[in-house]
Amino acid sequence: MNKLNIDANLDDPDGFYAQLLALHEPLDEAASHALNAKLVLILANHIGNREVITQAFDLAFKSTPRSSHTF
Repeated sequence: MNKLNIDANLDDPDGFYAQLLALHEPLDEAASHALNAKLVLILANHIGNREVITQAFDLAFKSTPRSSHTF
């Protein structure tokens, strides 16, 4: 079984985060969402393993707060 690595694995996580924020800074909300979607597709292609990608989807979804809006 292929397993998603959830251990710290970046040489410079703070630098990575700053770079990611800077990448989004000049963008409006729609462009920022489009950039995130493109990054997901590019990185998923790099990973190349559907089982690992599914584990990442599951982890991201489970750790994302749901909207509290009521209609």
